[in-house]
Amino acid sequence: MDLYVKVEEKLKELGIEFEIVEHELALTTEQADSFIEGIEGVRTKTMFLTNKKKTDYYLLIMDDKKRLNMELFGDIVQSKRIKMASPDSLNEKMMLPPGVVSPFGLLNNKEKDIKVYFDREIMSEKRMSFHPNTNEKTIFIDTTDLTKFIEEMSYEVNIIDL
Repeated sequence: MDLYVKVEEKLKELGIEFEIVEHELALTTEQADSFIEGIEGVRTKTMFLTNKKKTDYYLLIMDDKKRLNMELFGDIVQSKRIKMASPDSLNEKMMLPPGVVSPFGLLNNKEKDIKVYFDREIMSEKRMSFHPNTNEKTIFIDTTDLTKFIEEMSYEVNIIDL
């Protein structure tokens, strides 16, 4: 099944409204932002992270203009040597290629072993934007509906200060 269709079907099943913008293939956040200019919603960056031993995996969502302090994140999650997970790990855990990471990839995580974190700074925003498992579309979804989506899939939403 098409990975985007899976997202759309799950959101409809949960009664969650969303807005989709179709656009050219976006390879950078700057390029993606240019396709959705003027549409209300915080631009996010979602990072798939792991510890050195690849025993823990993290999905971190924050404002796309903010830089991540890996050491601080490691302290928060009580893990040493946090780094970006490899493309192979991303494919294995969420069936996604690099550049398409979003909370919607959790639909493909059979083991349910990814811990989800949001930077508190964006939680007050009404809407957020993501690639819905494809970088040829951008989805806008209310923040409260996004947390509902994540929790409905049996993940805990952790809000942290970065």
